[in-house]
Amino acid sequence: MQIVHQHSLYMKLTLILSVSGMNAAVRATVRVGLYTGAKVFFVHEGYQGLVDGGDNIRPATWESVSMMLQLGGTVIGSARCKDFQTREGRLKAALNLVKRGITNLCVIGGDGSLTGANQFRTEWSGLLGELISKGKITAEEAKCASHLNIVGMVGSIDNDFCGTDMTIGTDSALHRIVEVVDSITTTAQSHQRAFILEVMGRHCGYLALVTALSCGADWVFIPEMPPDDGWEDHLCRRLMETRNRGSRLNVIIVAEGAMGRDGKPITCDQIKELVTKRLGYDTRATILGHVQRGGTPSAFDRILGSRMGVEAVMALLEATPDTPACVVSLSGNQAVRLPLMECVQVTKDVTIAMKEGKYDEAVNLLQTWVYSLCASNINVAVLNVGAPCAGMNAAVRAAVRIGIIQGHSMLAVHDGFEGLAQGKIESITWNSVGGWTGKGGSVLGTKRTLPAKHIEEISLNIAKYNIHALVIIGGFEAFSGGLELVHARQKYEELCIPLVVIPATVSNNVPGSDFSIGADTALNTITSTCDRIKQSAAGTKRRVFIIETMGGYCGYLATMSGLAAGADAAYIFEEKFNIRDLEVNVEHLVEKMKTTVKRGLILRNENSNANYTTDFIFNLYSEEGKGIFDCRKNVLGHMQQGGTPTPFDRNFATKMGAKSVLWLTEKLKECYRHGRIFANSQDSACVLGMRKRGLMFQPLTELKEQTDFEHRIPRTAWWLKLRPILKILAKYKINLDTSEHTHMEHIISKRTPVTLSGKMKE
Repeated sequence: MQIVHQHSLYMKLTLILSVSGMNAAVRATVRVGLYTGAKVFFVHEGYQGLVDGGDNIRPATWESVSMMLQLGGTVIGSARCKDFQTREGRLKAALNLVKRGITNLCVIGGDGSLTGANQFRTEWSGLLGELISKGKITAEEAKCASHLNIVGMVGSIDNDFCGTDMTIGTDSALHRIVEVVDSITTTAQSHQRAFILEVMGRHCGYLALVTALSCGADWVFIPEMPPDDGWEDHLCRRLMETRNRGSRLNVIIVAEGAMGRDGKPITCDQIKELVTKRLGYDTRATILGHVQRGGTPSAFDRILGSRMGVEAVMALLEATPDTPACVVSLSGNQAVRLPLMECVQVTKDVTIAMKEGKYDEAVNLLQTWVYSLCASNINVAVLNVGAPCAGMNAAVRAAVRIGIIQGHSMLAVHDGFEGLAQGKIESITWNSVGGWTGKGGSVLGTKRTLPAKHIEEISLNIAKYNIHALVIIGGFEAFSGGLELVHARQKYEELCIPLVVIPATVSNNVPGSDFSIGADTALNTITSTCDRIKQSAAGTKRRVFIIETMGGYCGYLATMSGLAAGADAAYIFEEKFNIRDLEVNVEHLVEKMKTTVKRGLILRNENSNANYTTDFIFNLYSEEGKGIFDCRKNVLGHMQQGGTPTPFDRNFATKMGAKSVLWLTEKLKECYRHGRIFANSQDSACVLGMRKRGLMFQPLTELKEQTDFEHRIPRTAWWLKLRPILKILAKYKINLDTSEHTHMEHIISKRTPVTLSGKMKE
């Protein structure tokens, strides 16, 4: 059943500063609002436009949010507004809303903007009473607008709002920062320089910390964790050790709000002077500034904004006069609703704790990796299996270095299971993996060979090299190969060792994980290509592009890039389609060409249908569109597998690599029997994956039942639930399943007051 909302849905965008990704939220909110039958309004120039009224408040149409996805900032403007901070200003804003019959408010901004919206809602009945007493509105008008519903979405590159794992704009900012760091490190390596980079983050060190993880920095300064007294000596000693190990560069990341224990700022110039005088290194300092806020939004931000926009509309539709103002947030991979003022209060508690110098509270919540160095006689082998993808090397680096910190001896296996069978095994050291985080592909080498045919040789080499645990990083072959090793345990005792599979493939088709390392990089490649193609189509008009994506039988890339790029259709194997469906899509494009949006974008997963090939669909669209539109096709091919990893993939891979070795360390203790390792239980061979709200270890044998081995995909996929959203945003008349509701949750009962650092956890 199609939902129809009787009240006007008011959409307002107000920001302290604009960030990338917000336009996706605007587009989704407008289009889903229109889909539900609501009237949707823009307010230009934020709260100032709300107070001034007039032409600042305009109806939004389907076409008015076209071609917004690839634009940074906010297309409807933003402005600081002192007037809205006064009751008189809020009275004018209320009058403008009542006269237009607007009773729902969607706010995208930071905690200041959201706090202002909540105050507006709290005062609403009093404002109505005052407007009646002054004769500005009638009692009937006041009755029709008796309550105001508010839903917020958080837009901030700092990721400084408590209650959400990621704010809209953060991932795009990380893209800008990491691009700059990658460019700078090339120069630094050539000239043997030390580089100090200041990134944004006045009160929150998220950007600085993730940047440091993503580029393998030597040191990072963040507000939540001021360095101990005497940090200058420690820093210089660390930089010297790095150089003595053969490194030609040093990278130090500084959050703009970094400070010492004494509360005094730690600046780039201060660090530069220290390094230059003490060590004599050629040192450069760079302040990135507002370049971090601009640019094209990443695929992650577009999808996040779209998902949040849809959830915001659903929250408004379900709201009652008793429903508190809520903020739509991201928890793991789940959209959640949290009371707005609880989130704002906890965010303020963080700021207060920081001002009062209660850093220990922040450190207790900051889940950084602090381990004791303990000696062990454990040998842990790391190998890559399947097709190469961006982020594999970051996972290897994290696994190796955390293993060394744990006291293990780390072994590198070249060329996957084939190399394990052939004895291509060697020790790998801390320095060996230096600079691997930003490298694409697989430095260790990887092959699709499965272990079953070489099981005898593999067992002999595991015994020969005294391997006690395995970290297998790869795609579906890694999953299948891990299962084959588990099944062979009955015959080969040498295989009774703990092992963990880390999903790494652009196809995102490994059972047991919502995301795979490498998929985000591929998704951004596809999305940026689609942006360019759409731009060329906008210039020529009346043109439809058919694009083939990778993924095997898994439609993840086609679906998610379709959502990120604003595709008209995405054909995938998991959602069967026939000639009638193709006909409906052609008819849809014919109607679209009658509007002001005279272009089309169709995505097709490479194995979506054996008969309806990319060529077939191209020929069909070309024939049926004669005289109305012309067609072009593009097979993206292996460009989707290459390139440097995105910040998401670098950070995700680092977490996965580290967590896998820590899990193996604990599992080895459990499996130690009579002076040797013996592991044959189901839970000693697991896939480490992101499931809904967190990272989980799931036994390979349990996941076997959830797998379609013929087509190399999981039997169920979370992202299939986003398919209707893709169609709704493309203006198809379909029914949206609203049987699953996102219920309001509470943040204060779940978290301790200082929670800013919670985002730095897994």
